[in-house]
Amino acid sequence: MDTNNGSSITDFILLGFSDWPQLEHIISGIVFIFYIVTLVGNTTIILVSNLDSQLHTPMYFFLSNLSFLDLCYATSIIPQMLVNLWGPTKSITYGGCVLQFFFALDFGATECLLLAVMAYDRYAAVCQPLYYTIIMHPQLCQKMVLTAWLGGLGSAFILCSLTLKLPRCGHREVDNFFCEMPALLKMACVYSKVMEVIVFALGVILLLVPLSLILISYTVITQAVMRIKSVARWRKVLNTCGSHLTVVTLFYGTIIYMYMKPQNSTSQDEGKFLTFFYTIVTPTLNPLIYTLRNKDVKCAVKRILWVEKWSSNS
Repeated sequence: MDTNNGSSITDFILLGFSDWPQLEHIISGIVFIFYIVTLVGNTTIILVSNLDSQLHTPMYFFLSNLSFLDLCYATSIIPQMLVNLWGPTKSITYGGCVLQFFFALDFGATECLLLAVMAYDRYAAVCQPLYYTIIMHPQLCQKMVLTAWLGGLGSAFILCSLTLKLPRCGHREVDNFFCEMPALLKMACVYSKVMEVIVFALGVILLLVPLSLILISYTVITQAVMRIKSVARWRKVLNTCGSHLTVVTLFYGTIIYMYMKPQNSTSQDEGKFLTFFYTIVTPTLNPLIYTLRNKDVKCAVKRILWVEKWSSNS
C-alpha cells in the first residue's frame, strides 16, 4: 500500500493497521461505534451530574471530570484515526502530530492522577462518613482536580519537548494509529539514556505512586467494609467502589504494561492492541461501568427525563 500519496516531506505517516488492509474497514466501524458511545455516555454523565441537585457531591464532581477527560482523550485520537482509516492516505502534519502527542499525554497523565484522587474520595466516604463533608469540602475538591490537571500538563510538556528533540534522521513512519510516545521514540536514530531515565521516573510518579495510593486506600476500605453490618450500605459501598476499582484495573493495567516495560520487549502488534484498549475501549467502558452499576445515576436520568416530559406536557 502506498501511504505517501499527497504527503509533504514534513508530514508523518501513521501506519496504523496497514499490515491488515482487509481489517481496516471493520476496525473503522468498531472505532466509530465506540466513539459514538463514548460521546453519548460521557456527555450524559456530565449533564446529569450538573443538572441533578442530588448528585452535587464530591464523588460526582470527580466523575464528571473523569468523563470530560475521557471525551477529550478520545477526541484527540479518534477523529484523525478515522480519517486515516477511511481515506487513501495515512498522513498527519507535523503540527497535528505534535498536538495529538501532547494532548494524549496530557489527558492520559491527568487521568492517572484523577483516579487516585477518586480513590481518596471513596476512602473518606467509607472510612470517615461522619466527617466526609468536612474533609471533602468543595475548595479541596477543586484544588485536587486542578493539581491533577496541572500535573498532567507539566509531565506532557516535559515528555513532548524531550521526545521531539531526538533526531529522526528522516524517518517519517509512525508505526501506530496515532502519535504516541513509544512509537515516536522508536523513530529516533539515537539512543537516549537520559530520555529513558526521565520516562521511567515520570512513570513511577504518574503510574506507580498513584496506583500504590489507590491500593492502600482500598485495603483500608476493605477492612472498613468487613465491619459494616447494614446489608444495604454494604452493597452501596461495593457498587460505588467496585465501579471505580474496575476502571482503575482496566486503565492502569494496560498503560503500566505498555509504558513501564522496556520498549524493545513489547512487539509492535501487541503494543497496538494495548494502545487501542486504553485509548479507545476504556473511555467507552467508563460511563457504562459507572451508570450500569450506579442506581443514583439511573434514578437521576429518570428524574431529569420525567421533569422534561412534565414541562413539555404542561
